[in-house]
Amino acid sequence: MAQPLVKKDDDHDDELEYSPFVGIEKGAVLQEARVFNDPQLDPRRCSQVITKLLYLLNQGESFTKVEATEVFFSVTKLFQSKDTGLRRMVYLIIKELSPSADEVIIVTSSLMKDMNSKIDMYRANAIRVLCRIIDGTLLTQIERYLKQAIVDKNPVVSSAALVSGLHMLKTNPEIVKRWSNEVQEAVQSRAALVQFHALALLHQIRQNDRLAVSKLVGTLTRGAVRSPLAQCLLIRYTSQIIRDMSNHGQSGERPFYDFLESCLRHKAEMVILEAARAITELDNVTSRELTPAITVLQLFLSSPKPVLRFAAVRTLNKVAMTHPMAVTNCNIDMESLISDQNRSIATLAITTLLKTGNESSVERLMKQITNFMSDIADEFKIVVVEAIRSLCLKFPLKYRSLMNFLSNILREEGGFEFKRAIVDSIVTIIRDIPDAKENGLLHLCEFIEDCEFTYLSTQILHFLGMEGPNTSDPSKYIRYIYNRVHLENATVRAAAVCTLAKFGFMVEALKPRITVLLKRCIYDSDDEVRDRATLFLSILGNDGLADTEKDSIEFLFGSLEAPLVNLETSLKNYEPSEEAFDVDSVPKEVKSQPLAEKKAKGKKPTGLGAPPPAPVSGFDAYERVLSSIPEFATFGKLFKSSSPVELTEAETEYSVNVVKHIFESHVVFQYNCTNTVPEQLLERVNVIVDASEAEEFSELSSKPLNSLPYDSPGQAYVAFEKPEGVPAVGKFSNTLTFIVKEVELSTGEPLDDGVEDEYQLEDLEVVAADYMVNVGVSNFRNAWENMDEGNELVDEYGLGPRDSLGEAVKAVTDLLGMQSCEGTEMVASNARSHTCLLSGLYIGNVKVLVKAQFGMDSSKEIVMKLAVRAEDPSVCDAIHALVANG
Repeated sequence: MAQPLVKKDDDHDDELEYSPFVGIEKGAVLQEARVFNDPQLDPRRCSQVITKLLYLLNQGESFTKVEATEVFFSVTKLFQSKDTGLRRMVYLIIKELSPSADEVIIVTSSLMKDMNSKIDMYRANAIRVLCRIIDGTLLTQIERYLKQAIVDKNPVVSSAALVSGLHMLKTNPEIVKRWSNEVQEAVQSRAALVQFHALALLHQIRQNDRLAVSKLVGTLTRGAVRSPLAQCLLIRYTSQIIRDMSNHGQSGERPFYDFLESCLRHKAEMVILEAARAITELDNVTSRELTPAITVLQLFLSSPKPVLRFAAVRTLNKVAMTHPMAVTNCNIDMESLISDQNRSIATLAITTLLKTGNESSVERLMKQITNFMSDIADEFKIVVVEAIRSLCLKFPLKYRSLMNFLSNILREEGGFEFKRAIVDSIVTIIRDIPDAKENGLLHLCEFIEDCEFTYLSTQILHFLGMEGPNTSDPSKYIRYIYNRVHLENATVRAAAVCTLAKFGFMVEALKPRITVLLKRCIYDSDDEVRDRATLFLSILGNDGLADTEKDSIEFLFGSLEAPLVNLETSLKNYEPSEEAFDVDSVPKEVKSQPLAEKKAKGKKPTGLGAPPPAPVSGFDAYERVLSSIPEFATFGKLFKSSSPVELTEAETEYSVNVVKHIFESHVVFQYNCTNTVPEQLLERVNVIVDASEAEEFSELSSKPLNSLPYDSPGQAYVAFEKPEGVPAVGKFSNTLTFIVKEVELSTGEPLDDGVEDEYQLEDLEVVAADYMVNVGVSNFRNAWENMDEGNELVDEYGLGPRDSLGEAVKAVTDLLGMQSCEGTEMVASNARSHTCLLSGLYIGNVKVLVKAQFGMDSSKEIVMKLAVRAEDPSVCDAIHALVANG
């Protein structure tokens, strides 16, 4: 019986798309390529083989030099065929094979013949291929033909020449720049694509001449640019000129703004969108300038074309970040987009409404978003959650409805990043809106009942331990916390034990009940949980482990003085002995910078002939090395070692960088030297330091380097004395002195007695930040409140004009040398105000905390309110003096 014919499209059982290239192998295709040599060419068969070769090349298959050459010479024989389709495939394969200079000559004559063919398709493709494969010398021979092609009447040929010019401008700019007159003529072409390519090429030719670009734009904005694509390019070039003029301090009415506004009335939608986007992205754009752009974008919101709706709402979303009031007129149109079938459009509409909505519209928005959330992916949900967090901080009185919304979506299905975004939002709201604390903590307690992510459970338990004891009724959280001890894994159980202990210590009425619960935890199956329960019972029972209440608070609620990574490293390096491990010996720096060493190129000896390794960088290694040098052994405990500072340029014959070691009353400069000249041996290497610009420093001693062979790093030291505990600053000039000897490369033996020589190094500065170790704190708010309020010193400073708040934050952080806390070093690009939290350890092991509040006005002038708390009041004065003088 005959089987019924079934179309491939109707076969729903086979979901995979069929590919004609499945299973093809390079060897088999190369065998098939022999058809190119047949006396009677079959154009269809040859085209199929070339298609397979192109597929292999585009899939990353590599051809050997011999294989590529054989294929290339075989392909050149196909020029004898008159088949148009085959000829196009020949052009493609020649471009992909990228023949060498010797092989190019073989095919050049055929391509040049096609350049002058009467068939326009041949001419255009021949130009593209020739310009792709020839070098500068051959390019001069065909330059005349290319110039003619640029002004050719056929737009396909003209565009091919212009696009080839854009590519060749990168490799042969001098030749292409000679085509300016022809390109200028092509800009006036009636063909849309030719005008677009000609404008792009002309701008590339003149891009380094601001005056020429301005003149070009000025001419074209007054003329008629017919091509919508060229008009879009012109708008972009115009925007760039406006930005350049504002950057160079030109004030008054914006040049070319009228042109941008006129483009909003263009008949092409792409031009209208480009003009609207350009206006919204102008620096310091005013409401009057924004209004016409917002109006046309509002019209696009109701367009039947999804791409126009998406482009409009995305642009409005960006505008809402800086000018939310300007977008409010579009809110009604955007509310209709919440139910748009395209989820990207709906998400952008939601987030824009959350930025522009007023307090009265919050409730209505929440109802609309609730139905919407279940239909979008997690990445879009995160964007919505972040927008809701910002809205809650904007309208604190609406925290209940917003918090309820966040808690509801927290119970829904979702991935880790989505859940973390919600938890972070709730925590931020609790910290910034005091009235939301109890409500928010209960939402978090309910979440950990069914939380599948260990990380989030432990973070929430920690947060409960910090905030829960300070609520009106702390006992209502105990049930949720103790449930974790029975129902969770060991990590969460251990975190729950810590949280219970904090409640027991801070709430006297709960201490007996907490003690009972902790005693039950002693029998836990995990040793970490048992150990924590035992420890906290001892603290709560005041069995002597914590001598005072202050010590207990510091132990339970304080943060580690040293980073956890440094503590782990120090414990691993600790060798058991009669001397107990000293926590104070753990380095306080956040991270150790690796020693920057420049290695000279060339063959390096191995085995016994290899140079000795350079000392390991890092605080521990530096401290061991310095304490082993008799001249520095009496300086006491090392406070800080800086990251290496380069004193020589790259690729010089001698490479030198310096590390500044800070002691209580001394500073040691460690000069790391590398000889990068194989024919030289340096002996008696020393650094002469001139401290005439550092009056508070006096040189004590120096330790020269006896010998410095090729590519074998060595260290020279110079020690200075300074007033004890004083952050002395100064500038030091450095000169490297040595005896240089020529050596026999084969043996390494010196050939002469050598001559004295010197090498001038860059100057070195000791700055105030060198006396501050950037030590972070895990909970800044707790650390700030535990610091004596009487030691606080507040003052305001004008920082002058800056490009952005982020630049000012970085400048102050670098000046103080402190560690930013809780991610406050990140500043939104459009922010007008920001608070940065900093912590550090000042010389003398004095803890310092800083709150720096920044504000920027419309003229980009920045002011800063600086609040400093330290264990020593004099350190607060020193920090303020540093900022005032910096």
